[in-house]
Amino acid sequence: MLQSVMFFACAESAPFFGFMGVTSALVFANLGAAYGTAKSGVGISSMGVMNPQLVMRNIIPVVMAGVLGIYGLIVAVILIQNVKGPKYSSYNGYAHLASGLSCGLSGLAAGMAIGIVGDAGVRANGQQPKLFVGMILILIFAEALGLYGLIVALILSQQSQDCTLP
Repeated sequence: MLQSVMFFACAESAPFFGFMGVTSALVFANLGAAYGTAKSGVGISSMGVMNPQLVMRNIIPVVMAGVLGIYGLIVAVILIQNVKGPKYSSYNGYAHLASGLSCGLSGLAAGMAIGIVGDAGVRANGQQPKLFVGMILILIFAEALGLYGLIVALILSQQSQDCTLP
């Protein structure tokens, strides 16, 4: 009886959850990257009207937001390589879904934080250049949220259990 608990069924729906993990990682991380880029870009454009010489210096939030999309791409590529074969179990599907969601939703949250901080930060930096270091520190902590999701996603993506064919 105890041994039967340790085996996982080969459910037909298991790959669906794996593919949803792939999709979640890429889509949510890119949503965060797009929001962060757009919101920060608006702030840079607004600040650039008054201080055009500071535009290149304040492009950092846009770059940081773009990195979030790369996190999602990395996890999606790793996951899609693992969703295969007849021994793909429900355990694998759920682990890959959790992996994709942890990366994607962390990237979405980080992108929102970077966008809001980037917008307000570059506008404030245009008026008071001494705020630059503080803005960068806040952006680093916002980016760290996406990095935490990437780390957890990579760990989850390596979880694997073969299933038993009937």
